[in-house]
Amino acid sequence: MRPRSAAFRSLFAGLAVLLLFTGAATAAEVRVMISGGLTAAFNALAPEFERQTGNKVMVAYGPSMGTTANAIPVRLERGEPADVLIMVGYALGDLIKKGKVVEASRVDLVKSPIGIAVKAGAPRPDISSADAVKRALLAAKSVAYSDSASGVYISTEMFGKLGIADQMKDKARMIPATPVGEIVAKGEAELGFQQISELKPVKGIDIVGPLPPELQKITVFSAGVVTSAREPEAGKALIKFLTTSPVAKDEIIKSGLDPIPGGTTN
Repeated sequence: MRPRSAAFRSLFAGLAVLLLFTGAATAAEVRVMISGGLTAAFNALAPEFERQTGNKVMVAYGPSMGTTANAIPVRLERGEPADVLIMVGYALGDLIKKGKVVEASRVDLVKSPIGIAVKAGAPRPDISSADAVKRALLAAKSVAYSDSASGVYISTEMFGKLGIADQMKDKARMIPATPVGEIVAKGEAELGFQQISELKPVKGIDIVGPLPPELQKITVFSAGVVTSAREPEAGKALIKFLTTSPVAKDEIIKSGLDPIPGGTTN
């Protein structure tokens, strides 16, 4: 018969192995692909989700559309693993149609308005009306907009609505992947257009304000579980946390977004 101390050591070793196995079995590694609109809020919230659930969040960043190497659709096409996508709603809808995302898992999270930024300390133009924005655009020597939803709207709709599409051809440019605010902060563009939530984290700029109502284009950002997800249940738990947690609501509002109460499922 082994000494009692040896038996205890054997018992404790067995319990340690059991606890390690149990922890590995219950904790999940949730892989998230996210576009710029919700990034600031999500980065602040992910540690709280990890604390509450014990799960680990792994994040890959990229635009909701486009052909750059880090664009979410491009990442998926080359086989990068993901459990949850958080991106522009209509771009997520396209991925649902292609069978990349579980349709029933889609939840619309927030509404995101477009804002205008200038380099910190630069004169702030009047943007109180459509005519005022038109004057500001015509007076600016250079204009930058994103390669995602807000930029598509600016270049294909807003310029035309203002009747200045031709005048903007040579001085307005789309910025792929890089936050527009960084271009403005460097002085490479006098005016920058992007979702306010994407402008707020950038240092070296002043946000003049949102586009006036007659020009504003609200972008909905949505979340969904990838059809090939390795951790679909943990992914659903993350989406639920973003839509129902009071701390998530506060952080989302702080970042310049309007939460959709409870989220809406399509």
